[in-house]
Amino acid sequence: MVRVRLSDPGRTFRRMLDHLGVQVSDVNASVDFYLRTFAAIGVREVMRFPVGDSFAVGLAGPDGNPDFWVSPAFGAEARELHVGLRAPDRASVDAVHAAAVEAGVEVLHAPREWPEYHPGYYAVFLRDPDGHNVEAVTHG
Repeated sequence: MVRVRLSDPGRTFRRMLDHLGVQVSDVNASVDFYLRTFAAIGVREVMRFPVGDSFAVGLAGPDGNPDFWVSPAFGAEARELHVGLRAPDRASVDAVHAAAVEAGVEVLHAPREWPEYHPGYYAVFLRDPDGHNVEAVTHG
């Protein structure tokens, strides 16, 4: 988790991670999940290229950079991954929740403020098709 001083909102902070890749059992199902569920925060497909008999797919947020990659798994995975996707505001987090409920996605935690993380941390936690814990979060 990147910690920033919220008292200085005009300052630009560099992120530690450049991009993240997730290996999944069904690329098309996972890409569909992320595009449909996180559309409210601007997630879209920006790149796709062949990998074996499947694809690696680069997803981007509003800045257009393919920071989140989905590709085929070549072995069994039993560990749960946690990914937090940045939302611009609480309404966007609520919209992600609504899209998830409409699509029948498992909601781990409905949208709420999580003061144990820090004041203003507002998030919804969901289960993706491979069982990973994915979150839409704003730091308001």
